Amino acid sequence: MSQYHKTKSLIKLNDWNDAMFSSLCSGLLTILGWKIDGQLDKTRPCVIIVGPHTSNWDFIIGIIARSALGTKIHFLGKHQLFIPPWGWMFRAMGGSPVNRSKYNKLVDGVVLLFQQDPLYKLALAPEGTRSPVTRWKSGFYHIAAKANVDIVPIGLDFGRKAIVIAKPLKPSGEIEAEINQLMDFYRSIKGVHPKVIPDYQQK
Repeated sequence: MSQYHKTKSLIKLNDWNDAMFSSLCSGLLTILGWKIDGQLDKTRPCVIIVGPHTSNWDFIIGIIARSALGTKIHFLGKHQLFIPPWGWMFRAMGGSPVNRSKYNKLVDGVVLLFQQDPLYKLALAPEGTRSPVTRWKSGFYHIAAKANVDIVPIGLDFGRKAIVIAKPLKPSGEIEAEINQLMDFYRSIKGVHPKVIPDYQQK
């Protein structure tokens, strides 16, 4: 068998494995009583923000939902995590290495990832912690604006047991108004524990 046919067969096998795993995770969500409310456009790059973050269950449900959606969604990690022997595992999980020492700003390094992959999707948690916060981190907005991609809000609603995919938002530069618009969406989402979503004001 030629190298071309070997590569083509491997791609087909990987696609089949991905489809099978996606179906398994969809079934697991159903067994757990969860549903996906809304659609994620698989043909467009985007920055996905997930919240509210109130418990360790957020990560578990989020990981299952990510696989059930049937599209690769990435997360960021320090580039040191991606060296042997464990680098392959973090990449397989959707990790993308970022070497902060090569860029004055993290945003520039992440924008490069979007430039290298026309279908790149990155998931971030603006709160960054389960604890109460007085201010969201705005890095996700700056990344989306500079990469010229949509922001897709996804809420983990434990009240309805629904992964709610909201309408995408294209950053226009009106950061305060648009982040507050996103926060309004998350005020309708019920986490495992109650959490106040603060208003956003630029410093």
